[in-house]
Amino acid sequence: MSAAMSAAMSAADPFVFATAQYESGDWDSAPMLPANVIDSIARYTSLPVRPQGITVPLSSEAVFAYPLLFLTGHLPVRFTTREADVLGKYLARGGLLFVDDHNHDVDGAFHKTVREELRRVAGALVPLPNTHELYRSFFVFENGPPTTSHEMNGWGDNLVHEQLDAVLRNGRISVLYSSKDYSSEWSFHPDNKRFLSVDNTKFAVNLVVYALTR
Repeated sequence: MSAAMSAAMSAADPFVFATAQYESGDWDSAPMLPANVIDSIARYTSLPVRPQGITVPLSSEAVFAYPLLFLTGHLPVRFTTREADVLGKYLARGGLLFVDDHNHDVDGAFHKTVREELRRVAGALVPLPNTHELYRSFFVFENGPPTTSHEMNGWGDNLVHEQLDAVLRNGRISVLYSSKDYSSEWSFHPDNKRFLSVDNTKFAVNLVVYALTR
């Protein structure tokens, strides 16, 4: 176990899964996802974790308290001046924003608009190599981001996205962007994991561990 992981495990404050609330769009489109990720953190790691997630307005400096912010939706995204300002400061302070396209459609309104907004606030997104340490921060994903069951269902762009995109700051992921629709893949009651031959939420554990230890 790394020194960083040990430090995270011994931290006095538990990890809190925070969902970013923004004024445009449907920020709350994956209501069961937080509980499922929290269950995975408790199930697979020794990290202290709060049993309920929290919703944090992106316009509030309260976001600074959370090392990882989750943002999703289906509809067009336009950050307010205040939201853009706070998000820029959050990223500059070392926060990690994970954005997942709930449409999994590169021609969709969410994909196009949120990437424009991220470019404006944080810089251009670039492909993240599938050899990146994110894919080994806890579980090992030899082929990069795991494929979801929603990518080839004909609803979105009907493509398997081989890589995630990122904005890197001083060698660390600052923004992680997914077109894979983890929002649908992980939005189910944790009790239903017993019906899965392979738990499809394990990659969420890597995200949390990476945010806490890198």
